[in-house]
Formats: sequence, structure tokens, C-alpha cells
Amino acid sequence: MGKIIAIANQKGGVGKTTTTVNLAASLGVLEKKVLLIDADPQANASSGLGIDVESVEIGTYQVLEHTASINDAIYKTTSPNVDIIPAHIDLVAIEIELVDKEQREYMLQKALTKLKNKYDYILIDCAPSLGLITLNSLVAADSVIIPIQCEYFALEGLGKLLNTIKSVQNIHNPNLDIEGLLLTMFDSRLRLSNQVVEEVRKHFSTMVFDTIIRRNTRLGEAPSYGESIIAYDATSKGAVNYLSLANEIIKRNV
Repeated sequence: MGKIIAIANQKGGVGKTTTTVNLAASLGVLEKKVLLIDADPQANASSGLGIDVESVEIGTYQVLEHTASINDAIYKTTSPNVDIIPAHIDLVAIEIELVDKEQREYMLQKALTKLKNKYDYILIDCAPSLGLITLNSLVAADSVIIPIQCEYFALEGLGKLLNTIKSVQNIHNPNLDIEGLLLTMFDSRLRLSNQVVEEVRKHFSTMVFDTIIRRNTRLGEAPSYGESIIAYDATSKGAVNYLSLANEIIKRNV
């Protein structure tokens, strides 16, 4: 039985997509079968794994609308053991189109029931908002990874996200867990980075992953080549960090 993990934070620029793409690639390299669902209209996870977003005819939009079979929306990627359901800019419209539908929060959950046994992990890259697409992702997920950047406003908005998760647990998905808080963009030379790590660990202790994702130029370069960090530079700090995170998640879910 596969595990569905949403990667969510309504703050932009915290490393959500970087984490989804590189965690998927790392789990794939560790011989886990992975499906990445791009639930962000910006479609960066799709292009980051080499998908030509303009040519996507069936993707997350059609899956949420239930106008196409979920199996038709799955594309192979060049990353070993990683498949993807890509996004397209038309996903922006889904928020409006689902508003009148019955059980609109459960569209993704229903679509995924047929797939859960085919993969070890299904990772959902959420949009940087707490709208209907993100709500669908949280309702469908077994757990959430929350990336937090090691910068000044790190904890800003975290309370809001945790409240959203709590209300999803209360109303739609009582089994939703927090997989962990992931510290990203860490620079050991900056006092502020170290202070944020200290603060987050103090407040959330066991909820925080041991792995910290360090600032790394190669991590920033990889998406422009349509590759994960594993394919782009397997010896870089970024690749080592994400492989470490993948191992940590596998251990937690044994």
C-alpha cells in the first residue's frame, strides 16, 4: 500500500517544488516506485523533470475534474522509477470550476484510490496558497511535509498552515499526519540560519527532520536543464541532502 505525502506551505519560495522533485528522484534511486503529482498551476515540478508543459493534454486539471482516467494522465520521466501527473497553466481555472461541485474537496482522493497500490510513494507538489487545490491535496494525503526556509520570516504563516491542517483533520481527513518539518536553504555561515534551526527545533522538536537542506548552487541550476539534482550532479551537497531525507522517510515508514 503506497503512502501519499503532500509537500505544502502557503508561503512561496520555501523550496516546496525543489523538495518534491528531488525527494521523488532520491526515492526512485533508492528503488521505490514514485508518482509525483504536480498540483501547482505554475507547473515547475513538471518542467523540472523534463516535461514539456505546453504539450500536456491530460494532467492534474483533468484528474481533478474527473474528465479523464487518472491512468491516462501519468507520464514517464527520465528519473528512474519516477512517474508524473503534470500540471498546465489551465489548472488555475479549477478553483472556480470546482466551487459548485458536490464533495469538491474529495476529487483528488477519489481519483487516487485506484492508484495507491501501484506506487510506494505518491508525492503532491502543492500550490503556494491554501485554496481548493491544496485542500484537495491535504484531503487525499496520508501526511504532509512542510518546508521552512532558514530565513527571517521562517515561522510566519506556519500557524495558519497548521490550523488549516487541523481543520482538514477535523472535517475531511482524520488520518492526516504531519510527516515532518523540513529546514531548507540553510547557510551555516549565517547566524540567522543557525538561529532559525534552533528556534524551529525548540518549538517543534520531534516533528523536525534530522536532515537539513543546505543552500546549494547546483540545486538552483538543475531545473533549467529539466533534471533532478540526482541526475544533474549526484555528488553535490544538494543531492546528498535529498538522499539523506529520502532515507529518513523510508526509515520512518518501515
